[in-house]
Amino acid sequence: MAIIAVAGRKGGVGKSTISGNLAGEFISMGYKVALLDADPQHSLAAWAAQGTGVLAASVETVKNGAPEELRNRARAAQKTVDIVLIDTPPGMPETTAQALLLADLALLPCGPSPLDLFALKEALSLALHARAVRGSKKPRIRFVPSKVLMSTTLGRELATSLEKMGKKVLPAISQRIALAQTVASGLTIGEFAPGSPAHEEFQRLAKAVDKILSR
Repeated sequence: MAIIAVAGRKGGVGKSTISGNLAGEFISMGYKVALLDADPQHSLAAWAAQGTGVLAASVETVKNGAPEELRNRARAAQKTVDIVLIDTPPGMPETTAQALLLADLALLPCGPSPLDLFALKEALSLALHARAVRGSKKPRIRFVPSKVLMSTTLGRELATSLEKMGKKVLPAISQRIALAQTVASGLTIGEFAPGSPAHEEFQRLAKAVDKILSR
């Protein structure tokens, strides 16, 4: 039973996109998944409500992103599923800190903007603090290049920039129109456009995460 926190201190870096589509990939791999929407905006819940795909049966909202409720919901879900994914809010450090205290693995998405890199340092600091509080090597920390445009210099250099921050970097997720279209359909990319380049990227990311969890 594993808990994964998708965390960041800035909006717009793809946390919800990564959380929802990773959940879809894990479900396709045979795992039972609970997806906790801890952002008071409830973007994941709104996405799931657009259709009748796997998200509709997996997303649970955490009222107001309350840290105590998040802890209780995650612990309860952990008893019935294989993987609990937590989508954290950008502007509520207490909620993100709670998610990281619960997590076995922290995925920290980062876009190519220098502002995204600045915010990533804050998220990394929260994750390292959670380790210190727990007195362990958990959560394990991985960076996820997100919303990458390989046609730009910033996009091509993002993975290298992240590696210089001292943590391992997982397969990148590109900025693609298909990912936006999935939200309107209420589906994950694997349901909406199976075999597409966007789907293949999430397959690679899910396999990399699964390998970490199986160690």
